[in-house]
Amino acid sequence: MIEVKNIHKSFGDKTIIKDVSAVMKAGQCNLIIGTSGSGKTVLMKCMVGLFAPDSGEVLYHGQDFTAMNAEDKTEIRKEIGMLFQGAALFDSLTVEQNVMFPLSMFTKWTFRKKHERVNEVLARVNLVDANKKFPSELSGGMKKRVALARAIVLNPKFLFCDEPNSGLDPQTSLVIDRLIKEITIEYNITTVVNTHDMNSVMEIGNYILYMYQGNKEWEGTNKEIIFSKNQRLNDFIFASEFLKDAKDMRMLEETGKISNERNMEELLDKDAPTLVPPPDDE
Repeated sequence: MIEVKNIHKSFGDKTIIKDVSAVMKAGQCNLIIGTSGSGKTVLMKCMVGLFAPDSGEVLYHGQDFTAMNAEDKTEIRKEIGMLFQGAALFDSLTVEQNVMFPLSMFTKWTFRKKHERVNEVLARVNLVDANKKFPSELSGGMKKRVALARAIVLNPKFLFCDEPNSGLDPQTSLVIDRLIKEITIEYNITTVVNTHDMNSVMEIGNYILYMYQGNKEWEGTNKEIIFSKNQRLNDFIFASEFLKDAKDMRMLEETGKISNERNMEELLDKDAPTLVPPPDDE
């Protein structure tokens, strides 16, 4: 779990983050959404330690990351995996070498053990036999999967994904979303996703933090967002007429499910008729 408490961040006279608090739980996908300039990227960078907040706390295991010394911060960073927006693979290294890079930096494992672990995570992201390929030989979706394999190779407790679907077609984006969700649940990772992709919001948004002009404007789940009455959130998520219609249809569908469930509960709560056995023949 990661807890953010009353984070403030400014650059010069411009305030970017204003008193934002949130709790990101393990085993679920925690999404940060908002328009460009809303502060979501700065918030994520404060969480991973790329920016130091002006005030507030970022708690890992209940300990304030911002107040730690360099040695303790390094220990926390060993538990963090990062999926960068553009995948950020090393062009001169093979897939295998890219995924192995964190193991070479942070472990003293033998090459054989590192190689076995690389094969494990590549298999997990459905990239068997891609070891010797170079990034230039991969599609956009394959690059993201290699980057995801590298992000989880150290078996992190925390996974940060910055626009994981950027530049991908809708079908490939769905594959990446589902893969992130599966890995999050399978390894009980606290996953934080910074995204503009509304398909991601509806597909994997166990917890959603909506940022607006540096403030926490709304928080909830992908189920609750359908019924949200926050106008700014609705204008952002359901911007087109098509999406507005889709929201209305989903609301009707969810309302119908709730009504049916309540009716079933009422039926089950009623006393069943008493069955009187027939008299014995004499």
